[in-house]
Amino acid sequence: WRSGRTEKLSNMRNFTEFLLTAFSDDRMLQKLCAMLLSLIYLLALTGNLLIIVLTSTTQHLQSPLYFFLRNLSFIDVCYISVTIPNSIVNSLTSLYSISFLGCALQVFLLFVFGGTEFALLLVMSYDRYTAICHPLHYETVMHRGSCVQMVTASWLFGGLYGALHVAGTFSVHFCEARRLPQFFCEAPSLLKLACPGESALEYGLIIASCGLIFMCFIVMCVSYVNIFSTVLKIPVSKGRVKCLSTCLPHLAVVLLFVISGFVTYLAENVTTSSSMKALTSVFYTVLPPTVNPIIYSLRNQDLQAALGALIAGSMSRLSILNKM
Repeated sequence: WRSGRTEKLSNMRNFTEFLLTAFSDDRMLQKLCAMLLSLIYLLALTGNLLIIVLTSTTQHLQSPLYFFLRNLSFIDVCYISVTIPNSIVNSLTSLYSISFLGCALQVFLLFVFGGTEFALLLVMSYDRYTAICHPLHYETVMHRGSCVQMVTASWLFGGLYGALHVAGTFSVHFCEARRLPQFFCEAPSLLKLACPGESALEYGLIIASCGLIFMCFIVMCVSYVNIFSTVLKIPVSKGRVKCLSTCLPHLAVVLLFVISGFVTYLAENVTTSSSMKALTSVFYTVLPPTVNPIIYSLRNQDLQAALGALIAGSMSRLSILNKM
């Protein structure tokens, strides 16, 4: 018995790759999924890169709000690029293997960009709180140096967050089959392959992370209660609209990010169907980076004006080139 168990553990320690799960066993559906993911990925890249260009080149979009928004868009580009390109290639080639190192890197980057994005969303809520509730101190508090420090702190938090989770996830021995019930590598799916009693560290980290995220979310909610109570006291309706046009998109993005993650991890423990798990995982890996630019552009008149000016300038230059 001991020799059999030792041999089994030895085999599992020598994992060189994992097998990911396809969206469907039907070849035609796999190609359809690849086309759909390609379209979504292109939409996410276009929206986020457009925000980066607009906030980098437009003179009146150089405030701390747009500095943070530019960084958020960059994080979203990185976040969605961790899983979707690889999934598209897998669906087209029907090759669903991923190396042990590639799997560990995917888990690490997901936690890094996810943790950094949440930290940055917290910073952005503080920026809106300071701008609306303490406008006289805004320029003193949110100067260029402090904004850079806050973004740097967000990235450092994300890096530490990713390092802790990847260490907790891959410190275990895998005793189950190497097939993951998911189209990418994620910690909960990997922990289900771990030997009994070896995943306590990572589960502890996940619980602690959920507690930290919940407390930060409560802080955000309190800040927005103060923001909305202050906005309602503004006598001019135009001032209210301008404040709400910058606050409501951010609140929507925060809710989307938190709720999508909660639904996904809840479904991971409740759902047994691999296709259902893959579908719910789309909520937090694909939906936020794709929808964030749409949410911000719908309510933000400054971004709409900058986009209109960019399109008009491009059309004018194109017309001049055609006449030459």
